[in-house]
Amino acid sequence: TRPGEAGGRRRQGSPVTRLGHWLKWGLVALCGGVLAYQLWLLGWVLYWGHVNPDTTRFMAIRLGELREKKPDAQLKKQWVPYDRISPHLKRAIIAAEDAKFVDHEGFDWEGIQKALEKNQKKGRAVAGGSTITQQLAKNLFLSPQKSYWRKAEEAVITLMIEYCWDKRRIFEVYLNVIEWGNGLFGAEAAARHYYNQSAAQLGPEQAARLAGMVPNPRFYDRNRNAPGLAKKTAIILARMPAAEVP
Repeated sequence: TRPGEAGGRRRQGSPVTRLGHWLKWGLVALCGGVLAYQLWLLGWVLYWGHVNPDTTRFMAIRLGELREKKPDAQLKKQWVPYDRISPHLKRAIIAAEDAKFVDHEGFDWEGIQKALEKNQKKGRAVAGGSTITQQLAKNLFLSPQKSYWRKAEEAVITLMIEYCWDKRRIFEVYLNVIEWGNGLFGAEAAARHYYNQSAAQLGPEQAARLAGMVPNPRFYDRNRNAPGLAKKTAIILARMPAAEVP
């Protein structure tokens, strides 16, 4: 063996070379895992475009929390078709949560900018810019914990939902799965819990009040006469006539 060949073999088998090799394949495996996860999410999005979700990530988290205190606890939820939800509630939710819902493609960039400016002015997070589709993505698949990874994943799922579903389906699923109190999910369960009637029977003021609860439902479930809720209800009522519903 010539000296140059032996040296070449030693260099190729050096620890640094082996480390680079393993880092390369580790990166390939990581990218493959991320891609597989995205395809898994897309599969569920496609499936739920035609089949009503029986549970969501948020529901599973809340049920686990309830069962820590009461092992036999159950969630209150009942799916109802889009046509059996009061048009007043639909208008109230649009007015309160996402006025441009029917026009945007998942993100309200102007709303996000205004929320950032408001948070900077207050020095803390007091406003969000999440659309109905973003909220739905989070409820279906993610946790309430805030992180850059979760926001990135939320954005990807939002795009999937907007591409695969029409606005009516997005809104129908949203109204049936969002949290409206402690262990309480969906418009039908909320209407019966707070007003002892169906979601189809909700009047304008009742709808506006329920819409005002959405950002902090468990707090308002415990504090139904909170002064802030009455103020929010009045604002939402004034905005409802202009709300465009899918």
